[in-house]
Amino acid sequence: MNPYKLLAERLDALPNGFPPTDDGAELRLLAKLFTPEEAALAAQLRLTRETPAQIAARLGGDADALGKQLKAMARRGLIAAGRAEGGMGYHLMPFVVGIYEMQFSTLDAELARLFEEYYQRAFVKAMNAAPPVHRVIPVGKTVQNDVEVRPFESVVEIINSAKSWGVLDCICRKQKSLLGEACAHPIAMCMTMSQIPDAFASSPAIRALTRAEALATLRRAAEAGLVHSVSNNQEGLWYICNCCTCSCAILRGMKALGIANVVARSAFVNRVDDALCIGCELCVARCQFDALTMEDAVARVNATRCVGCGVCVLACDQDALQLIRRPADQVLPTPRTENDWRVERAAARGITLDAVL
Repeated sequence: MNPYKLLAERLDALPNGFPPTDDGAELRLLAKLFTPEEAALAAQLRLTRETPAQIAARLGGDADALGKQLKAMARRGLIAAGRAEGGMGYHLMPFVVGIYEMQFSTLDAELARLFEEYYQRAFVKAMNAAPPVHRVIPVGKTVQNDVEVRPFESVVEIINSAKSWGVLDCICRKQKSLLGEACAHPIAMCMTMSQIPDAFASSPAIRALTRAEALATLRRAAEAGLVHSVSNNQEGLWYICNCCTCSCAILRGMKALGIANVVARSAFVNRVDDALCIGCELCVARCQFDALTMEDAVARVNATRCVGCGVCVLACDQDALQLIRRPADQVLPTPRTENDWRVERAAARGITLDAVL
């Protein structure tokens, strides 16, 4: 069987999904990244880490040769690697968020085009499932002072809980730029974190940051009108995407393709103080989700469209806007761990995790 089809089916069996297309766009995309031999091997990996010896015992072959192949694939962001019992372990990643994002330093015009072809044909199917892949986090200091903000709802707390930080190019804005459709937002704005001190000190593609620099990067992102989003779980958060609806694959799915549940909105919603609003419309221009309109020279919020990002709040120099907590029945519970998210997502898609764990 075609190894790329095997890998595509394996990736679609993951909770994130990797739907097929009528014309094989997903196979052309995988063929750009994987050799046939690499695709065949990746199609047999699990979501849980295994050492080369364990994989060789399961699949056959020489463990040393397999280890070299796996290591080379991990270096190219085709699979993931990490410590496992018995040595270095390797496992399959979803295509998004995972394999594709790991191509941030090698993305070229051909890969940008192949991804766009797949995105337009089928990626919408992968995004249109619950629970969403991403979750919006409010910009710091935009939530009303007397409102409780839980640690996993605070971008500052997420930064403070890490032990090392880094920033890298946003693959989405880079991809759109390679297509000749660059937006005006800054590119070096995607952030990664680790519980290991100095985790990014020797990385050739990730610029290591101090805690203060990480917080400053967040401020610059907010000032540029970018939306903070993270994986849709409470624990183990390791990246912060600073997104825009003009380039971000996930957010433009909401804006351009009309997918309402592509991203989990925050637990907050914007509120306008009519007495302070002067009708300047700066907030309307800043909102990326068309959640603000003007009525009788006063800003009005569409609570259904508002994702609770707080970006518009920073645009108001009259302090007329503030985020408040939504009613409890309007807030979907956030899965505690990534595995909890996987279980919920698999159930919603009608698939079982037994074959991939």
